[in-house]
Amino acid sequence: MANAYVQIGMAMFRTGILGYGGGPSIVPLIRYEAVTRFKWMKDEEFMEVLAIANTLPGPIATKLAGYLGYRLKGSLGAVLGVAAHILPTCVAMVGLYSFITFFSTSHVIKGMIAAVVPIVAVMLGVMAYEFGEKAVKGLGWTAGVIFFVLSFLLLQTFAVHPAIVIFLFLFYGAFHHKVKDKWGKSRKALGKGEGS
Repeated sequence: MANAYVQIGMAMFRTGILGYGGGPSIVPLIRYEAVTRFKWMKDEEFMEVLAIANTLPGPIATKLAGYLGYRLKGSLGAVLGVAAHILPTCVAMVGLYSFITFFSTSHVIKGMIAAVVPIVAVMLGVMAYEFGEKAVKGLGWTAGVIFFVLSFLLLQTFAVHPAIVIFLFLFYGAFHHKVKDKWGKSRKALGKGEGS
C-alpha cells in the first residue's frame, strides 16, 4: 500500500465534501469508500465497526474516519483521515460565512435543502436493508425478526438509549452461536424423545 495515505486522504476528503446532513447521511458514503471502492474491509466488519462506533461518544463520521486511517496507517493515518474529512467543511464554513445570513431566507436554498432529505432517507434505507439482509442470513429469519421487533420496541416504545441497545445486541452476538447450537441440540434431543 504505497499510496495508502493518498487513498485515505482522498476517500475522507470525498466524504467530507459530499456528505450533507450530519453523520447518518455520511455513513453510506464512508461505507462505499471503505468496502466498495478501496476494499479495506468486508461489509460485515464495517457493520461491526459502525456498531461499536455508535456506542462511543462524539460524531460518528469522524470516529469512522479516524478508525479507517488508524487501521491502514496507524496514528498518522488516523490524523490524516480525520483532518481530510473535517477540513473541507471547516474551510467552506469559514469562507462562506458571509453568505449564510443572505441565503438563510432564500426560498431556493430552502427548496434545495428540502429536496436533499429524501435522498438521504433512501441512502440510509438501502444501507439498512443490506445490513438487515446480512443479519437475517447470519441469525435466521426467526431470530432476525424477533431482534428487529425487540430493538424497535426498546428504542421507540421504551426510549432506551441507542448505545445501550447496541451494547445488549453486541453482548448477545458474542454468544449467539453457542446459544444456537444448544437450542439445536435440545430440539434434536426432544425430537428423538418424541420419536421413541
